[in-house]
Amino acid sequence: MFARSLTLALVAAFVAGPAVAAPTLDPAVAEKAKGAVDKGLHFLRGLQEKNGSYGNHVGLTAMTLLAFAESHRAYNYGDGPFVQAAADWLAAQKRADGAITGDATPTYNTALAIMALQAVDKKKFANEIAGGQKFLVKFQSDEEQKYEPSHKFYGGIGYGGDERPDLSNLQYALEALKKTDYDPESDVWAKAQTFVSRCQNRSESNDQGWAGDDGGFVYAPGQSPAGQTKDGKFLSYGAMSFAGLKSLMFTKAKKDDPRVQAVWQWISKNYDFSQHPGMGTTSYFYYLQTAAGALEAFGEPTVPDEKGRKRAWAADLANRLMSLQKADGSWTNENPKYWENNPLLATTRAVISLNHTLRAAGVHP
Repeated sequence: MFARSLTLALVAAFVAGPAVAAPTLDPAVAEKAKGAVDKGLHFLRGLQEKNGSYGNHVGLTAMTLLAFAESHRAYNYGDGPFVQAAADWLAAQKRADGAITGDATPTYNTALAIMALQAVDKKKFANEIAGGQKFLVKFQSDEEQKYEPSHKFYGGIGYGGDERPDLSNLQYALEALKKTDYDPESDVWAKAQTFVSRCQNRSESNDQGWAGDDGGFVYAPGQSPAGQTKDGKFLSYGAMSFAGLKSLMFTKAKKDDPRVQAVWQWISKNYDFSQHPGMGTTSYFYYLQTAAGALEAFGEPTVPDEKGRKRAWAADLANRLMSLQKADGSWTNENPKYWENNPLLATTRAVISLNHTLRAAGVHP
């Protein structure tokens, strides 16, 4: 009975139209959150290499630069050598094919790099940004890459290593193209939405035989690190369900789209920032970052949880992150998988999450 009531309430909200996002942070909490961001940024600045990079890694440098640029301080290229050096180092990593990367994960690195360069000085780095956009679009699995629309990987973008697209990389590519003002009329968006649909556990819109019906998302068609059910269905989990929501928003799906309604219901039933739903402590800060970005893109100030309570997600997420910050301003995950025991990565993800949260709550533009 409750599930049916929740579904009807969600549908009614969608039909009524998108809500205008309202501040969902108490002013005192907002000030504390800004202070947490400042402490995190101060910690990160202390980790900068002499060459301007962070960890001599394109992805980490780009994420750190993005954390500075999208904070309430809105750092830009003119704000000092610590910003300039990082941006110049990133731009220097550009390859002839437009990718901005090191030896591995070129699409992931390029997406992060062009977002960071756009944020600090889009005019100065216009050539690098345009080259990165072209690289990401060219890498999409489509007819040019000899994929037919019926193929499960059609429209996806992967790491660039194993040639298999995944929703994690695609969400970053879409976010990068969106933030760098890529052509909104390009067919890249519709192609991407085809792949996104094939990552959702919704058999009505997913033509893949493995799909279940809980509305959540998996890593790639027929692949989920959260595991499988006894009957062979792949389990949805937190980060990818939020990545799916964000990707649907970026590819112009409306709030009354059944796919959007389905994943929103999954999020409502699994609303939890104390752990990564379906994954425990694994990639926890990645989950929080993805959730914050998706919820900002979605534009709703509250999430109805499984008990029907309207949860002010910005306050919940900000308070959770502040409770985990260490005295030196850093964050870390004791679970070492996917590098999150590295305070550079975990702190960058935490600060970006708070930036999304503060911006969504109307605390800064």
